[in-house]
Amino acid sequence: MLTGSLMAAEAHAAGPAHDELVAKFAEGEYSRRGADSCLGCHDEDEPFPTLEVFRTVHGHPGVPGSPFQMAHGAVLPAGMQCEACHGPAGEHTAGILAVGASREPMINFGLRGNADAAVQNGLCLACHANYERAHWAGSAHEQAGLACADCHLVHAEVDAVRTRERQAETCGRCHRQVAADTLKLSSHPMRDNQFLCRDCHDPHGGGDALVRRATINDACLACHTDLRGPFLWEHAPVVEDCGICHVPHGSNQPALLVRRAPQLCQGCHSSVGHRSFAQTPEDLAAGRASAFLLANACLNCHFAVHGSNHPSGNLFRR
Repeated sequence: MLTGSLMAAEAHAAGPAHDELVAKFAEGEYSRRGADSCLGCHDEDEPFPTLEVFRTVHGHPGVPGSPFQMAHGAVLPAGMQCEACHGPAGEHTAGILAVGASREPMINFGLRGNADAAVQNGLCLACHANYERAHWAGSAHEQAGLACADCHLVHAEVDAVRTRERQAETCGRCHRQVAADTLKLSSHPMRDNQFLCRDCHDPHGGGDALVRRATINDACLACHTDLRGPFLWEHAPVVEDCGICHVPHGSNQPALLVRRAPQLCQGCHSSVGHRSFAQTPEDLAAGRASAFLLANACLNCHFAVHGSNHPSGNLFRR
């Protein structure tokens, strides 16, 4: 569920009219002092500290394309410092305001966003519209109204979502059910950060469920190569979708199964007439379970459920 991102989208639309904020880029007055005008208030002692931005590529004057890019001691026309992203300061930097007056707004991002996600993302994509974001338009996250700054921390020295230790935490703020699934009995090793969300998913856009491969099966088989096939005898649900039998993020059943065998198998295969079914009236009356349902149940015999290359493997028993 994208509950968190939907809440973020509502927050983006709740601020000043974003058309007015966007118009400032064309009509507003840029500060002559650049970042010096901003840092007089937005230092580390203020509610919205920003000095950490100078430890990132965005605030590094030696990085080509950075808002703080410098040349011969002067700010380049394209390197408008803070105003490159937040828009012209105009009267926002006025020293003294009349009683009851509000400071002229500037574009804010993320949880404090006062313009809709499309405006915020447009400013980010003005520089970051490379191949990694090629599928962003129309993706599930874009349609949910998610802004880049809802996941990324531009001013922070360490962007949590790009680290192995905190990526799952960042994604889990919205995908709460997935975060809960990783704590179940059987799961991929996401709790120990051995397995990252981005190992399977591309948050900037992809196929079904934002997987990085053409199909969900291709994503699974990228690691589970021993199950790739093609097999002489193929199990139909395996070819169709791994998710028919397995829950990718976590399950309280072994091997990430949706349900434990034999219930999982009996969802498609009737047991009537099979030797696992109680055959005699005495068995039925006593409610005795068949010995063939103990331990691994159906898998006691049909262990090659993903497919078989044996000439006699049509029943996946070898």
